[in-house]
Amino acid sequence: MNINLMDFQLKAISDLMEAMEQDKRDIILKSATGSGKTIILTHFMYEYFKSNRNIVFIWLTPGKGDLEEQSKDKMDKYVNGSQTKLLSDVMTSGFTENDACFINWEKLTKKGNNALKDSERINFLEYIEKAHTENLSFKIIIDESHQNDTIKSEEILKYFKTDKIIRTSATPKGYTDAIVIDIKEEDVIAQGLIKRLLIINEDFDQNIHTSSQIAYLLNKAILKQQELYTALREQKTEINPLIIVQVPNKNDVLLDEVEYYFESQGITYDNGKLAVWLSNKKENLDDIEDNAASPIALIIKQAVATGWDCPRAYILVKLRDNMDETFEIQTIGRIRRMPEAKHYENDLLDSSYLYTLDDKFTEGVKQFLGKDALNAEKLPLKPEHKKFTLTSEQRSGLDATRDSFQVLSAITEYFVKTYNVTPFSSTVPGKAGTNAKINKTKLETAGYVFNNEIIDTTKSGTLHTLTNAAKTIAAMNDINIHSPLDTHKHGRQFHHETAGIGLKISLEYDQILTIIRKLFDKTNPCDNKILSLDIREIYSFTLNNSDRLRHDIQNSMSTELTFLVEKPSKITTTKFTFPQTLIFTYDGNGKNQGIMSKNVYQGYRNSAEPRSSSEKDFERFCEQCKAVDWIYKNGDKGPEYFSIVYTDNFSKQRSFYPDYIISLHGEIWIIETKGGFDHSGNSEDIDRFSRIKFHFLTGFLIRYHLKGGFVRKDNKSGDLCICMNNYSDDIFDETWHLLNDVFNQKNTGNYFIAAEPDPPYGT
Repeated sequence: MNINLMDFQLKAISDLMEAMEQDKRDIILKSATGSGKTIILTHFMYEYFKSNRNIVFIWLTPGKGDLEEQSKDKMDKYVNGSQTKLLSDVMTSGFTENDACFINWEKLTKKGNNALKDSERINFLEYIEKAHTENLSFKIIIDESHQNDTIKSEEILKYFKTDKIIRTSATPKGYTDAIVIDIKEEDVIAQGLIKRLLIINEDFDQNIHTSSQIAYLLNKAILKQQELYTALREQKTEINPLIIVQVPNKNDVLLDEVEYYFESQGITYDNGKLAVWLSNKKENLDDIEDNAASPIALIIKQAVATGWDCPRAYILVKLRDNMDETFEIQTIGRIRRMPEAKHYENDLLDSSYLYTLDDKFTEGVKQFLGKDALNAEKLPLKPEHKKFTLTSEQRSGLDATRDSFQVLSAITEYFVKTYNVTPFSSTVPGKAGTNAKINKTKLETAGYVFNNEIIDTTKSGTLHTLTNAAKTIAAMNDINIHSPLDTHKHGRQFHHETAGIGLKISLEYDQILTIIRKLFDKTNPCDNKILSLDIREIYSFTLNNSDRLRHDIQNSMSTELTFLVEKPSKITTTKFTFPQTLIFTYDGNGKNQGIMSKNVYQGYRNSAEPRSSSEKDFERFCEQCKAVDWIYKNGDKGPEYFSIVYTDNFSKQRSFYPDYIISLHGEIWIIETKGGFDHSGNSEDIDRFSRIKFHFLTGFLIRYHLKGGFVRKDNKSGDLCICMNNYSDDIFDETWHLLNDVFNQKNTGNYFIAAEPDPPYGT
């Protein structure tokens, strides 16, 4: 079974491949809950096997469960041609090249474990030694590494004599001399695998008066479960959202109270709606992970067993007693996965919920999750804005993969613009030869290496102190090491480097290889060829210039080109209205909890989060600006929010959600905020698609007779500035105007040119 890897997963694989080439032994894969860690690592192993010889991977899993079998099954299922083994297989046949061996730590380290008797242990070590004599190299993956940092574990690792250990954990600690690959939660959220927010104590009164804290919390949870259940049915799903109730250890009194309250609400063990998972008591746990399982509540006493996933779990009730308990992030992880690995584009269903009166636990959650753990309340739309409408665009959903021809065209155009090369047709021999020679000279002048040998570099010099060692080493003399090209010997390296280039732009190996050959291989027909190299030269050119090629091809996705599609085809338009209610998230500890009266929602606070500094500055400006009638903060994903469709240079449709819709002097404006300009005027905008988005925003404004632009802050003066015509990354360009001047002039047409915009990258 083949699966389409997501962009962040491809990037993680690329980062792992690069880390394996570095000097450091330890690699930390910090993987957010729901990121598909097993999928990432199994595909990484498969890619690494194809690029390297004589490799055996040992995947070590924790606990008494069958995680090693689960991980093996996933690799067998999702990676065609994988060569996997369990410990029992190793004890039968030993190790061979390209083995991926999944082994439970405890079967190797726990004294008296019958899974590996003393005689078998000796045989296991003999198999390791035999592998070494056959020149096999072991690479280690330690799953949930924070659970296996013991002396016994280190002793086992020594037998493998490995030079690379990949440790995976959501909470890695104590590794100062390691390469850290951090899979950002926002990337996982953006792909719909985990819920967007963890909402803490939604709609709690400022002062709670109750005779029973347990009844108060469980009642909130049951009402939320019912609300979620109804909303999920509207999505045509059979998902039964689950409440997890965590009671303190060694407190049977609270456990009895929880069971009694649930029974009073018709939620019992007998009718199958209540489940319990304790060391000495287990009820209704069969298939509880299934989305349509009967239990609506599960009682636990500590963090659920490592590796247990129940994506239908939405709500956590954390009860407290007078004892201090360690904050367990694994418990929070149980309610963060999306039940169908996708967002429903519904704030209610795309969030998870925590109800607790435990201040220490709440603070632990906030510290760990940061902006993803916020206070929340439901705000109503003010009546005067209920009839507002605006045209919104949505993608067709038909271009899930890159357009290879468009990718080829974009890369060619980038090389033309950047290096002034002249593309040629391989079917015109005379002209092809001349242009190929000229193009080679231009690329060589720009730093590209043309050499039939493979050139590696190292440094030579003297290091007196460790202070600023990196800078000192970087300034040392370069030493070039030349090796004759051997297509057999360097074949795996060529595959590795080519695959790495493709991973940066979400292309499979075969796709990027075809593009490289069309651009540079003289035997591959193409009308926009740049070089004319034979197969050996293709190998050496790619290997000697892999970093530069990776950089240039990645930049070609979003840089200034001349052929940008003016308007995406096959898009749909819908009528956008402001959502009738807003799940408003905010920082309850923020000093300023004042109400922003111009927002379209009643009760919108100054402490709104998450917000970028640019968004906060703009919201404060609008609140104070007399010319602004009202302001709406747009969402960042989903059909219920306002969006404009644009295409990148590889012809992939993307959705752009401008930050704000405002009314200015009775006119509708659409505003996008971006990173500002530093004190020297340098751009701090990290969005490489800004110029393309600006162009499509401008086209949209003209089509629908609206106004708007991009707003950025000049940090030197502290002023907000707006660009409404041709986009520029230069704050001193005349296209940037002071926002205060524009908004406070009633005739804003003096600034805004209501005509077709210039093409973003020339004509």
